[in-house]
Amino acid sequence: MNAVEIEAAISDLAQQSFDPAEFPYAFLEAFGNKATTIKRLRSGASNKSDLGGVLQTNNIHIAVANTGDVTRTLEALKASPATTRAKARYILTTDGVLFEAEDLETGETVACTYEAFPDHFGFFLPLAGITTVKQVRDSSFDIRATSRLNRLYVELLKDNPDWGTEEQRHEMNHFMARLIFCFFAEDTDIFSGTGLFTDTVKQMSARDSSNTHEVISEIFRAMNTERADREAAKLPRWTVQFPYVNGGLFSGSTAVPHFSKIARSYLLHIGGLDWTQINPDIFGSMIQAVADEEERGALGMHYTSVPNILKVLNPLFLDELREKLEEAGDSPRKLLNLRNRIARIRVFDPACGSGNFLVVAYKQMREIENTINERRNEHGRKSDIPLTNFRGIELRDFSAEIARLALIIAEYQCDLQYRGQKEALQDFLPLDSQNWITCDNALSVDWVDLWPPAGTEVKHRGSDLVDQMQDASQAEIEFENEGGETYICGNPPYLGSTWQSKDQKGDLKRIFEGRAKSWKSLDYVAGWFMKAADYGLHAPTVSAFVSTNSICQGQQVPILWPLIFGMGYEIAFAHTSFKWANLASHNAGVMVAIVAISNHPNLIRRLFSSSKSGEMVEKQTSNINPYLVAAPNVIVTKASKTLGPISEMSFGNKPVDGGYLLLSSSEVGELGLTADQCSRFIRRIYGSVEFIRGLERYCLWIEDKDLEEALSITSIRQRIEGVRTVRLASRDKSANDMAARSHQMREMRIGKLWTLTVPRTSSESRPFLPCGVIDHHSTVTSEVFSLYDAPLWNMALIASRLHLVWIATVCGKMKTDFRYSNTMGWNTFPVPTLTEKNKTNLTRCAENILLAREAHFPATIADLYDPETMPANLREAHEQNDEVIERIYIGRRFKNDTERLEKLFDLYTKMTSPANKRKVGAV
Repeated sequence: MNAVEIEAAISDLAQQSFDPAEFPYAFLEAFGNKATTIKRLRSGASNKSDLGGVLQTNNIHIAVANTGDVTRTLEALKASPATTRAKARYILTTDGVLFEAEDLETGETVACTYEAFPDHFGFFLPLAGITTVKQVRDSSFDIRATSRLNRLYVELLKDNPDWGTEEQRHEMNHFMARLIFCFFAEDTDIFSGTGLFTDTVKQMSARDSSNTHEVISEIFRAMNTERADREAAKLPRWTVQFPYVNGGLFSGSTAVPHFSKIARSYLLHIGGLDWTQINPDIFGSMIQAVADEEERGALGMHYTSVPNILKVLNPLFLDELREKLEEAGDSPRKLLNLRNRIARIRVFDPACGSGNFLVVAYKQMREIENTINERRNEHGRKSDIPLTNFRGIELRDFSAEIARLALIIAEYQCDLQYRGQKEALQDFLPLDSQNWITCDNALSVDWVDLWPPAGTEVKHRGSDLVDQMQDASQAEIEFENEGGETYICGNPPYLGSTWQSKDQKGDLKRIFEGRAKSWKSLDYVAGWFMKAADYGLHAPTVSAFVSTNSICQGQQVPILWPLIFGMGYEIAFAHTSFKWANLASHNAGVMVAIVAISNHPNLIRRLFSSSKSGEMVEKQTSNINPYLVAAPNVIVTKASKTLGPISEMSFGNKPVDGGYLLLSSSEVGELGLTADQCSRFIRRIYGSVEFIRGLERYCLWIEDKDLEEALSITSIRQRIEGVRTVRLASRDKSANDMAARSHQMREMRIGKLWTLTVPRTSSESRPFLPCGVIDHHSTVTSEVFSLYDAPLWNMALIASRLHLVWIATVCGKMKTDFRYSNTMGWNTFPVPTLTEKNKTNLTRCAENILLAREAHFPATIADLYDPETMPANLREAHEQNDEVIERIYIGRRFKNDTERLEKLFDLYTKMTSPANKRKVGAV
């Protein structure tokens, strides 16, 4: 369950009649506990409460109190030996009138009426495995509002299925945007009095809901009619208190879907929330899912935290504005110059969604402007920062509407905070009808047309504020553009090449065809980087996007970044990989990076990374390369030979056999071979899965000299004939050619002494790269890379942290797994000169790793390298290995992965330079 679903379940529980016997189980069920878990608690099988309550190990101890005895019962729960034994994090008690709980881990408490306990649902979210609790609690109102709006939306579609069709979906979304505005306006004095909209609907609509849609329609019509025209419009007298709003929000159709009694009840409950608490920073990203059928199943999960947004906006331009504010001190002239500068800054999000980045940027700039006004003794001064300087492009019409609405709400809240209620209200209505959010495909429109360079009039494609978003002939609205700085930012859709639709492939084709041969391998987000680079050729711009970290890894680097660098750009700042989490229960998040490009960067670039404790670490450097390392702009490309004194790494053997050459252990037995025949014709074979998980798999291994004997064995001959049939039927000519030797795999490589093995695919969660040694009677498939009869010290290098961070950077990944490459990861790996003593020490390290593994036989690589349960002696063997290797590189241990990569790129640059390549490679 996600946070929104939990809130809805908790709210339902609070509205039901209090049942002392059922409350503990209903409470746990609301947090996603399965029926089997509840059944075991009911039976007592897993309930170890010593107070007649319900105790869930590691989670919560609940006891229902006698009337008026809540506080004493909570104290008893806290003192309970069972609570301690079960390591319960929470204790909770209620008598149906009062409600009290405590988080024993933090000491934080909740005390409220029973009806109000849903307001504190965020307090208990760890019970559902949701760890982003602070984010949820900071936005608890937004989650509750989203939950209720979603229920209303779904209920309305039940009775108005035509409103959910493609033809009317826009009108339904527009209706929801109008409702959100009304709920906000009635609680913030934009409408006179409190609760005007909700109270009017409640009083004027029938309890059976038969005319609810008519009442709401008349309210909307009133807000689209100026005072002077209302008599002629024949509006009902009860609408007179509603102000003229327009601005496009209430223009056009005033059609309203029909309401059932349940839908009317939902609407009144929504109106009963305190909408002064709305947070436009993140509300939009939640509410947009209400109107998107595909996203509704993940409702509440699309949370973009303000701290994450500021990781983009602060180094993009806000930090520099704050520095200038500090430098200005109390100088009236300097403060005025800074205020004038801020008023002309334009922020552009070409994948703006519901406007999160634009709203946060606007609010941060208003805060700086207000500080300037305070220092200049111009308290309450009207802002010079126009909303129309915060522009966006968004593909989905409802999200575009919500983006504008979020900015309008943000402007009002800022005016209220910095100027006071009277001034905020007098400038708020009627709304401005200009459209500064474009509903379109950002990768198919010309950004220069939307935001021309300074000094021109902007003929901006758009409509009224929110109406007619699907009209292809959107009206052109002129904005006076006085110039100023332009900053492009956002969190565009990522989508790896495998997951892109035909239309999305077409978007990238328009942008990259003729520029790059391998553009089809690029993530979708690369299109935004290229469009931003193109825009920056017309106007000085700094662009920063949140992106999958894959565009700074592996094969995408040599495709994308030479294009951008070739246009005169450099990386101005970056944030290395971090988890972009959401509100999903047990959410894994996605690993992202932040990259900013500029064709006029500062001399000092800023490189941010996250420490093990989660703190942000900043490094100032003269250059950031496309792998997000403080190093020169070197591009690592595939190499056919190794750089330094390391052994050759080869592909394994590719069967191309239709399964006839590969056998399970039972199939080996079915061949009916003698022990001698098994020894000569059967080999154990390893692919990535077999090596890591210890699975048994075998293959036919027939040397040419033994073919005649092998063919005399019926069971083997039948398999060879099967291989021949498969290869001849293939459309691949090379497979056809191989039919002449159907008793063998494409390659027949095997070590005479041993084979060092490296799985081609392995999980990124392991602390070290899986590798090892197999005997001379075993072989590998093409899913494993091999070093045949190579000195053991090579394994020490492969097993090191140093090599892991290198291949993670230059090889890239398949989904979230490492995708190893011999030509990209091993042949490019920079290894300095190794003395014989170095090799001896490394050999001993590799032996120690193998011995540590052997001590835990028959544990598999998967068992041994689980990051949670890795044996201490094996971890120590790896630590010693890293110690030896890193002292070879720099004479000490590296401080972190950032320092490791800096050294590796420095060494790679030297070893691949024309002047040094021959010298270094010969060592």
